[in-house]
Amino acid sequence: MNLSQHTTRSEVMLHLGNDVEKYSNEFLKSIETNWQPGELLPDSTSESFIEDIKTIQGQSENLSYDLLAVLIGDTITEEALPTYESWLVSMDGVQPQQNNNWMKWIRGWTSEENRHGDVLNRYLYLSGRVDMPKFEASVQYLIADGFDIQTGSDPYRSFVYTSFQETATNISHRRVGTLAKQSGNLVLSKICGLVASDEARHAKAYKTFVSRIFEVDPSEMMKAFEDMMRKKIVMPAMYMRELGEKVNTFSNFSDAAQRLGVYTSLDYIEVMQDLITDWKIAQMGNLNEEAEKARDYIMSLPSRLARLADRMSNPTIEHKFSWIKA
Repeated sequence: MNLSQHTTRSEVMLHLGNDVEKYSNEFLKSIETNWQPGELLPDSTSESFIEDIKTIQGQSENLSYDLLAVLIGDTITEEALPTYESWLVSMDGVQPQQNNNWMKWIRGWTSEENRHGDVLNRYLYLSGRVDMPKFEASVQYLIADGFDIQTGSDPYRSFVYTSFQETATNISHRRVGTLAKQSGNLVLSKICGLVASDEARHAKAYKTFVSRIFEVDPSEMMKAFEDMMRKKIVMPAMYMRELGEKVNTFSNFSDAAQRLGVYTSLDYIEVMQDLITDWKIAQMGNLNEEAEKARDYIMSLPSRLARLADRMSNPTIEHKFSWIKA
């Protein structure tokens, strides 16, 4: 049923918060049964520790320059977790001072995401191919500089963003894992597969939140979806930069991902189309006139972007990242 047209975002979030614990149990794993970074990398107490590190370093030599650059960029993105948590906590209706269901979800999501940066960071350190202080400086820059994903404190726009971004992150990690396996990097392939699986579960959760909002406040949710599509979803690492540089490194990172086919402009369109399908946008009823126009814009956008993507050339110039040892 629809809430009153005068219902605030905070009231909708309070209404949906009654079911968030159920979704936490469905889309988050228990700490007791979940994987941990230390299980995936060499055990420092094992007699085979040194040999295991040599195996990782030998395999990492087979990673192409672009693939290593994308892996590092993905890791920097994951390591900026404090920014993402503080953003979600600031959404209208979350009430961070209370131990409510939304705060339980955000903390549970954060605890799972925290493992991603940990395991990827340790892998890069053990690989022997990364200048760790320069990599770590980029992480610090990204956290210190912050980001502007144009959602403000609006949970509707924020959940559109997380639905899109978690899906895109799943694609990126999964494809890096596939390419790693093809080059003989079995440890990295397993790590990326597990990280991608987490991202897929998280995407399902955020898409479910949006579906519930569409049930109770369809017109406002539709307008929020349209607004985020007009602005274009920007990646959380859009302000990534290298040590001592003011120039944005993100475009070079994106070019490497495009060349590899890890994440492309066509993937952006496909994720958008998947959200349109999952949220049954074409069949959505109970919309006011403004929301109907928003729906029309959303439905027409994938084909328009596909025509633009067809005219785009694949980037060919490789940037030399300071993170990667010569």
